Amino acid sequence: MTPGMFPTRQADLALTPPRALGDGPRDAPSPGAAPPDAGPADTEAETDAVAETETDAVAEASASAGLEASGAAVDDADADVGGVLLDGVVKRYGTQTVLDVPRLHIPHRSFTVLVGPSGCGKSTGLRVVSGLETPDSGTVMINGRDVTTTPPGGRGVSMVFQDFALYPHLTVEQNIAFSLRLEAKHDRRGGPSRAEIARRVTDACEMLGLQPLRRRRPGQLSGGERQRVGVARAIVRRPGVLLLDEPLSALDAQLRQHARAELIRLHRELGNTVILVTHDQLEALSMGTHLVVMKAGRIVQAGSPSDVYRRPAHTFVATFVGSPAMNLHHVDVVSDAQGSRLTAAGMWATVPTAIPLPRVRVGWRPADGTLEPFAAGRPSEPGLSVEGTVDVIEFTGDTAVVHGISQGAAAGRSAHDLPWTVVIPARQPAPAVGERVTVRVPHTHLHLFDPDDGHRLAEGAVG
Repeated sequence: MTPGMFPTRQADLALTPPRALGDGPRDAPSPGAAPPDAGPADTEAETDAVAETETDAVAEASASAGLEASGAAVDDADADVGGVLLDGVVKRYGTQTVLDVPRLHIPHRSFTVLVGPSGCGKSTGLRVVSGLETPDSGTVMINGRDVTTTPPGGRGVSMVFQDFALYPHLTVEQNIAFSLRLEAKHDRRGGPSRAEIARRVTDACEMLGLQPLRRRRPGQLSGGERQRVGVARAIVRRPGVLLLDEPLSALDAQLRQHARAELIRLHRELGNTVILVTHDQLEALSMGTHLVVMKAGRIVQAGSPSDVYRRPAHTFVATFVGSPAMNLHHVDVVSDAQGSRLTAAGMWATVPTAIPLPRVRVGWRPADGTLEPFAAGRPSEPGLSVEGTVDVIEFTGDTAVVHGISQGAAAGRSAHDLPWTVVIPARQPAPAVGERVTVRVPHTHLHLFDPDDGHRLAEGAVG
């Protein structure tokens, strides 16, 4: 990864440690910097000099780089009241409200993922938790303690940004130890000793596989290795809450998959509360134990990844979480004593309960549909039946994604078309493009939403 190719957000510029990675040529060390193979003893004077001259800047930058002034280990006594609570938190920039959270509890020791499109307020929420942003109203609680007005260094949190903000003239172990050395320098009695610093750095390096790289500089590391150094610098403080702002966005696909597994394993070993921000719904589903979906500064749904995926509370969640997205169709409703019939062009569905609306949106996951040869007629049992024509087939390895359009669109695409998508196993023979097919979905896998506000209807409406 070439330094500087992922620009830092303007709001973060004042919080990035001076001369962070990407501010200068990749392999150009600062004048007087130690050679690449220099050990701790050879560069101790240099690190002290950096700490002396950069103290003021790092005091503000420490939270964004995971270098808080006073670490806080996870406390079992906080288990009952622990975690993070945002109560009535509102953040505005001028007249624009960018965050409006009536109440959000992030469970103690959970791996919580904030997910949503760009500009939804998830990074702002993370910065409010860290103390880098102060809410205009509301309360921020961490492990039962009100930290709304507490500076970042007193919250017991560490933060890792997507640009990692490493010092290019310091080695890996010096970058990891920097905040500990800074703390020791300003608190000679209560701060960590040199032996304690060395032990913590070694533990962090062993945990993240950085031992062979300890004497290298950031310019000599790959993107994935720099990502691990950034995380190591954060966890060396033993934070009660670890904040990760899109730390994998700068990595390629294969490296992202490996890094996801590393972060999950790291959370299991540390046993602390982790809050990760991402716009990638695959990361959100695969990594989190608790999922928070955001849109336009508000919380749309929070819960376990499986619950959010299988029971979306809103059409936005239904289409944003999951790939391919959930199929959604506007349908007319006719109810009687036996249940409800849902109809649209080329589509019929029956559910065993009455729906108190004349029109709804019905949804179904592509993986819940079964592709069959074309068979005209309505379903004889409760469930959904779609007649359509295959439009596009995507082979993705283990599966194939079949895109189709309703039979009513056979004469040409129009506003009444019902496009749909179904996922089939790759070993199953795929239909030909242009072939007429039928898709069937059990009624227990149907989702009904209000056509006006998009909210999920009561479970009894499906049966």
